[in-house]
Amino acid sequence: MKPFVLILAALSLVAPRGAPLRAQSTPAVRPWSVRMTESVMRRDSIVHPEWDYVAGVVLLGIHRVGERTGDPRFASYVKRNVDRLVRPDGTIATYDVEEFNLDQINEGKLLFPLLARTHDDRYRKAAGLLREQLRRHPRTSEGGFWHKKTYPNQMWLDGLYMAQPFYAQYAKEFGEPAAFDDVAKQLLLMARHARDPRTGLYYHGWDESRTESWADPKTGLSPAFWGRAMGWYAMALVDVLDFMPPSHKDRAALVRTFQDVARAVRDVQDPVTGLWYDVLDQPNRVGNYHEASASSMFVYALAKGARRGYLPADYRDVASRGFDGIVRDLVTVDAQGLVSLNRVVAVSGLGGKQKRSGTFEYYISEPVVSNDPKGVGAFILAAEELSR
Repeated sequence: MKPFVLILAALSLVAPRGAPLRAQSTPAVRPWSVRMTESVMRRDSIVHPEWDYVAGVVLLGIHRVGERTGDPRFASYVKRNVDRLVRPDGTIATYDVEEFNLDQINEGKLLFPLLARTHDDRYRKAAGLLREQLRRHPRTSEGGFWHKKTYPNQMWLDGLYMAQPFYAQYAKEFGEPAAFDDVAKQLLLMARHARDPRTGLYYHGWDESRTESWADPKTGLSPAFWGRAMGWYAMALVDVLDFMPPSHKDRAALVRTFQDVARAVRDVQDPVTGLWYDVLDQPNRVGNYHEASASSMFVYALAKGARRGYLPADYRDVASRGFDGIVRDLVTVDAQGLVSLNRVVAVSGLGGKQKRSGTFEYYISEPVVSNDPKGVGAFILAAEELSR
């Protein structure tokens, strides 16, 4: 390498004392999935104090990194976090089945690899407890799971990711072939009700009763296309296909649905940065911004879809452009080497006590933060998928 090139390379890593380094898009010595995982572990011995989807997203990413690298630190971290809450008898601290909240299913995805590795029956019992929730979970008239008992008659895109990959893996691991029909039904119901025929994008929520303040009185749909909601749905589809039997009657429909979602996502990718906006179809409106968790989710889903053969190979290029944009514009590294993911919307929902309207103005009003676990977990999953 010529001397002036070496000098430029060195200068690119220089930052004022104590200031974060802007992450470079060139490959690091270690994969970004490992660097972010190690940063999570250095910051927090416990990802999240309660059993819920927040911890589930991060721990699933860390599990995938440990699975590929074989580094025992990562498996130990996941086990320590889960064992804080899963008791020896299989009951789960902070979890209440009577809440009938789909968000609470997501962390259960970690129970399968823990059971396979340790043969500790607590994990089987805990998985059975979550499965029991789904047996009793309230449903719409067509059989769609309510997002929560406190949100009657409503299906949200978020809930499809929280419950369906767990449900499909449970069906595979414990021999419930009839359950695959139900898994597919949930995903295809939202494809029927929430998809916008003009853009192919999906609305965040659907209220069968059409009585919620955010629901269109004719369609029952919420008003806008929120990025992270559609990210949840894209990840749900591609992960469920890991477990859906090749011969299942609805597998082809799920693949077609995923392909349709992928096209819609590709069409709203920012051609300049490779990123996606918080409200997907309104890039030029004042206040809209490139959002890290949705961008990470789309990178993960598109890269995995291309690797699995559900999508044409060039979708990996779409994913790679997205990941390069995340690393270039949304990731920083501090002087201690801790990696941070910035510009993550903290939370967005519909209705409830907060009277969340689901409009463009509502979504862009929610706080934007760094290192929110939902974004960090999705980033690890995306980085790990691209490294495969």
